[in-house]
Amino acid sequence: MVHVAALPGTPKNSQSVETIVAEAISDAKILEQGGVDAIMIENMHDRPYLNRTVGPEVVATMTAVACELRKTISVPLGIQILAGANKEALAVAQAAGFDFIRAEGFVFGHLADEGMMNSDAGELLRYRKQIGAEHIQIFTDVKKKHSSHAISADISIAETAKAAEFFLIDGVIVTGNATGEKASLDEVKAVKNSVNVPVLLGSGIDEKNIRNYWEHADGFIIGSSFKKEGNWENTVDANRVKEFMSIVNQLRKQ
Repeated sequence: MVHVAALPGTPKNSQSVETIVAEAISDAKILEQGGVDAIMIENMHDRPYLNRTVGPEVVATMTAVACELRKTISVPLGIQILAGANKEALAVAQAAGFDFIRAEGFVFGHLADEGMMNSDAGELLRYRKQIGAEHIQIFTDVKKKHSSHAISADISIAETAKAAEFFLIDGVIVTGNATGEKASLDEVKAVKNSVNVPVLLGSGIDEKNIRNYWEHADGFIIGSSFKKEGNWENTVDANRVKEFMSIVNQLRKQ
């Protein structure tokens, strides 16, 4: 995960577009050199986020970042635009030649930090069809972190994942309750046993617990653990990436 610096027009923005792009490329290069399989960019520094929409300045800057990354990085690339701006993420991915997006609110409504977020599976997949982006995969969070799911409390995370699969998702993402918090192993197992699409873990994975989850997921989205001092707000730490990937390579050999 590359957390792109705060973008123009957002409360914490203090850098030019050129600097934002340069910092993103720097982090991505460290990750690629460290041996990761794919890289995703996200506008996490843009807090507080808007609900299901972002301004054209955000789309434009994320496109600028994405296009430069595609020129520089050879591994598969993905994007998420917070909060729940799934169509915008898909448009950027299409323009920049990216391979996947991370979506939220794909099935079932939930109460997010930004307010009530309704599901958008039907609209999003129709939009993907309309712009000729069916080659771009969509992975969605289920029972998303930083959200209340009281409204769907009678629907398990496994049933939520099954609904996403029924609605033609390409893969599902299981997280803990917040950024940097690990997912419940029981929930991961339940989801993995319920769907045939790939299951990814989206938070809290580090060099200490990766072995516990290794057999129960198809992929891992690593953010905080790759950053200096394990803090998502910091830049990528090459040593942390190297140490983590050495464990991953050991597990692959086993």
